[in-house]
Amino acid sequence: MRLLAEPRSAGVIGAPITVAWNAKEDLLDLLATARTRPDREQVRDLLYRFYRRCADADLPELQRLATTVETWWPEILAFLHTGITNAGSEGINRVFKTIARDAYGFRDPGNQRLRTRCATTRRARGHLDAR
Repeated sequence: MRLLAEPRSAGVIGAPITVAWNAKEDLLDLLATARTRPDREQVRDLLYRFYRRCADADLPELQRLATTVETWWPEILAFLHTGITNAGSEGINRVFKTIARDAYGFRDPGNQRLRTRCATTRRARGHLDAR
C-alpha cells in the first residue's frame, strides 16, 4: 500500500514522512519474499526500487538505512532464500540482559543465574499449562 503516489502532494512537512513511509514499504515488499523461493530478478528489482527511493529522497535517515541494508545484504539474502533467522536466540539474549539488569546489585551470582534460568524456561514463557 502506498501512502501517496506523489510525495509533493503531501505538503512541505509531510513530504519527508511520505517518502520514508514508501521506502519502508519497499523494504517490506522485499522482505515479504522470504520463504517463497524468489528468483534472482524479482529480488534484484525489489532491491533496486528500495535503493532508488532512498537515493532520490535525499534524507540522511534513508541513506543510513540503505547503507545498513547494503552492509547486511549477504545475511538478508540468506534469510530470503532459507527463511532461517536467529530471532529465537536474540529474544532469549534480551531476556538474559533484562534479568541481569534487574538483579544488578545482588551479591549472589548464583541467585542471578537462577533468576535468568527461571525466566527463560518454557513454563515462564507461557508454553506449558501451569495447572
